Amino acid sequence: MKKSLMLLVFLWFSSPIIANEIKINKQDYVKQLEGFWLGQSIANWTGLITEMDKIGTPETLPFYTDEDWGKPDQKAFWGEYVPHASIIDFYFERRGTPWGADDDTDIEYMYLHLHKLHKTPKLTASEIRDGWLSHTYSDIDAPLFKKFSDSKPQKENFLWVSNERARTLMEQGMLPPQTSQPENNPHYNMIDAQLTTELFGLMAPGNIALALEIAELPISISASREAAAIANYYIAMHSLASVVDKSRTIKQHVFSIAEQATSVLPKNSFPFKMYKFIKQHYEQNPDKSDWESTRDAVYKRYQLQVNDGYHYKEPYDAGINFAASLISLFYGKGDIVETIRIGSLVGWDSDNPTATWGGLLGFMLGKQGIKDAFNKQDISSTYWIHRTRRNFPDYTPNQLGEDSFELMAERTIKVIDVILSQSSASQFWKIQY
Repeated sequence: MKKSLMLLVFLWFSSPIIANEIKINKQDYVKQLEGFWLGQSIANWTGLITEMDKIGTPETLPFYTDEDWGKPDQKAFWGEYVPHASIIDFYFERRGTPWGADDDTDIEYMYLHLHKLHKTPKLTASEIRDGWLSHTYSDIDAPLFKKFSDSKPQKENFLWVSNERARTLMEQGMLPPQTSQPENNPHYNMIDAQLTTELFGLMAPGNIALALEIAELPISISASREAAAIANYYIAMHSLASVVDKSRTIKQHVFSIAEQATSVLPKNSFPFKMYKFIKQHYEQNPDKSDWESTRDAVYKRYQLQVNDGYHYKEPYDAGINFAASLISLFYGKGDIVETIRIGSLVGWDSDNPTATWGGLLGFMLGKQGIKDAFNKQDISSTYWIHRTRRNFPDYTPNQLGEDSFELMAERTIKVIDVILSQSSASQFWKIQY
């Protein structure tokens, strides 16, 4: 892990394609990948505290504001509190207790496993379907899950909306991309693919085209049209995150790759127009801490009204949550602590966009950088995949959970080696050890 990997890559900016050489030290990249998993986990479990509490309906208004941070959590719109926290605040697992898997991390974990298992740069539709059926539960064979200490155990497979429908279709023999076609899956425009595919960007450092190539079928499990485009955007940002100009601050780098990644969004699509609207609202706001005003503008423009071709349907729409994520990205200004805090307060499906930026910024910082940012050195770096999924190896048999972020990162490096040496885009890469 001590040698460097020299890559000759083609970076896809808005235009034209620019050739650039980047040098990636594998040992450093492992630390960054550890930061990706840790940052996602902190943001995921922090965002879950406020998930669906505020979704812009009369029953849940007003939205949260800065004043609500540190105060008691309120019930989600379905009438329940979360079991792991009662205060709106950052959530951490301490060393010795593993982070629980959730849908923001466990499907990406499954794809990492499948790439390693099949030793392939690009999974086939059959390999993806078989992986889903092997590693996720159906509604029938799901284990009993007790959400609260005084609640009745119920079956829970930890799949919802479009992912749930896609699994049912795969069980019936259907393959992606048919599982996300509107005639088969009415939830094709929901958030699902946004939170299950960001890792593919980090598997193709600096090469958006390659990242989107290997992610195409995994995205098409549950998303098509604009929802797929939004997933592409997040993947593009993660791919570009590894191309660091050390003369820039993290804020400058984040804002730069956010703009560059819009090259994957169709210019007449609502995601592209949402991006432009939110960025402009941020830039024109004289108070760069007043994220609430942009959130309220998004609520009025995209939930109460129809603009830019977007028709709001559900609080877990791909569109409204893409907009929410951009608010926390811009006003977070590259600060992982502030970005997660704002993302948790913005509203709607608050754990998912927050986990995306937690992973991205966590990757940029690395594991130690995250600990320093939160001023906490005893954060857990182990992972409990069997909380939500099944049939994975136990890589850490002598401790709680089945894996660690370090081992997950090291396996990712091995997958990257396979992707860069065997992919159809390998002609664009020069690898020197």
